[in-house]
Amino acid sequence: QAQLVESGGGLVQTGGSLRLSCAASGTIFPLNTWGWYRQAPGKERELVASISSGGSATYADSVKDRFTISSDTAKNTVDLQNNSLQPEDTAVYFCNINQRLSPISRIYNYWGQGTQVTVSS
Repeated sequence: QAQLVESGGGLVQTGGSLRLSCAASGTIFPLNTWGWYRQAPGKERELVASISSGGSATYADSVKDRFTISSDTAKNTVDLQNNSLQPEDTAVYFCNINQRLSPISRIYNYWGQGTQVTVSS
């Protein structure tokens, strides 16, 4: 079992920045992919950025060159630096981890409770 807790959300003006953090406790396996998702009112949850245990990061086209995901494997934390925020970035941001003990073992998937990011115009 793993538990994820997000922090760092808030209200910011257009063009501003926020840094979201996610701390994991419990059992964290060596093979994992961290992800930040977001869900705006009336919309489906979407993947914003992800980073693998090997350090490979991917981003949604809408946030490329504005958001940066980073992880600290020693501390079991993952951050999302959000720059040049726009009103359309307003959403609840969720931390996620997919993990497995080995390449052939089952995948375990965990979510945090979410943190609200509101960008005012």
